[in-house]
Amino acid sequence: MRAARALVDQKVAQAETVYGVTTGIGSLASVTIAPEQAARLQEDIVKSHATAVGPHLSREETRAMLLLRAHVLALGHSGVRVELVERMIEMLNRNLLPAVPQQGSLGASGDLAPLAHLALPLLGLGELVAPEPGTGARPAGPVLREAGLEPIPLQSKEGLALVNGTQGMLAIGVLALARAEALAKAADVTAAMSVEALLGTDRAFDERLQRLRPHPGQAASAGNLRRLLSGSEITASHRESGHLVQDAYSLRCTPQVHGATRDVLSFAREVLQREVGSVSDNPVVFADEGEILSGGNFHGQPVAVALDAVASAVVAMASIAERRLYRLLDPALSNGLPPFLVQESGLNSGFMLVQYTAASLVSESKWLAHPAAVDSIVSSAGQEDHVSMGMTSARHARDCVANAEVVVALEAMAAAQALELRAPLRPATGTAAATKAVREAVPFLARDREIRLDIEATIDLIRSGALVAAVEQAVERLS
Repeated sequence: MRAARALVDQKVAQAETVYGVTTGIGSLASVTIAPEQAARLQEDIVKSHATAVGPHLSREETRAMLLLRAHVLALGHSGVRVELVERMIEMLNRNLLPAVPQQGSLGASGDLAPLAHLALPLLGLGELVAPEPGTGARPAGPVLREAGLEPIPLQSKEGLALVNGTQGMLAIGVLALARAEALAKAADVTAAMSVEALLGTDRAFDERLQRLRPHPGQAASAGNLRRLLSGSEITASHRESGHLVQDAYSLRCTPQVHGATRDVLSFAREVLQREVGSVSDNPVVFADEGEILSGGNFHGQPVAVALDAVASAVVAMASIAERRLYRLLDPALSNGLPPFLVQESGLNSGFMLVQYTAASLVSESKWLAHPAAVDSIVSSAGQEDHVSMGMTSARHARDCVANAEVVVALEAMAAAQALELRAPLRPATGTAAATKAVREAVPFLARDREIRLDIEATIDLIRSGALVAAVEQAVERLS
């Protein structure tokens, strides 16, 4: 970092033409900046680029964004002083988090507007989210003074380095991907519960079938389903029965659908891991060679395309979960379960509206999954004539994951109810553990009650990982 910084100072002192250092930026790159104005240019870049609007990123997303930005600068190709990165790490350690609005990034020169908001508190500007959750945002200057910290005046190149990069979309995307990967396991659990409760067969998950179509995600999902249904009295009770020639696709094709989602998540993980370790600044400093090169590493297309794929893949997993949930409630499809999984249906609505909610979220997610990266709007007087819309891809992927978590939670609620209605036949060890975990959060639905409380508790069961953890204590670790 110090060697790169020294090279920037040398270029400024020699009045060499370096984009964003001794010139303006964007379509103003032909405007020459005098050396004595270099510092002012950098602070003005941060202030003028902080144009994002809308709700703030969550605390977790902001922490991820700050960490990722500090990491990129610390790779030593941005030409900033060590003090800037040290301050960013201190802000992380002391939980002094910038208030970063979510909307306003085109994902072209990276996430310019959100990153500018992330950088403002370094200058004593903008807002910081107070360490105590729920206390809102406050002007950064007073908060820094209370913490005994002074603003850091920027030097040449530093403002541009702070706002160029993909760390906004990347922060949201990394966290959304982690949630989606956890959800893939939970969805296998709830699918197994539904298959069992609907008197479905486990033969469709036979390992021999999976070997003939060896997609890794499909094999992993099918293996989980076999493990989760092993030893089920309910499944064994009708294994030789001719009550159904084949199960519906939402049961029989679970490994194929869940597996496709898993494979997309694996692809996205590779892309995001590479991006985390990449230099997405511009221009880039090569201290050993004495060069500063302008390029396009800030363009968010790789991340945008990967996160668009995550959104689409997660919607498919939510959609098939909603279809299984629907079958549990329809007496014409559920093989003997009471309508809407409640006695005295008519007097009681049972889980009727639970399916409405799931259907609504799936429908909304289909719209959110429209790929943002296929769009582009020209900006900066034609200089930035192709943009990635990666921040939009990230936000939509996150929202699709959040909706899918709810749909899978609703399936867990209904499937646990259905499995208990199959008594005295006992479920498999894995699905029994899942049912027990649901019951510890919500009681059996004997008659209508304020079901929103049950929904909230079951969503937390999915998002916290408690459902999968309970299952993995009862059976070996799921894939």
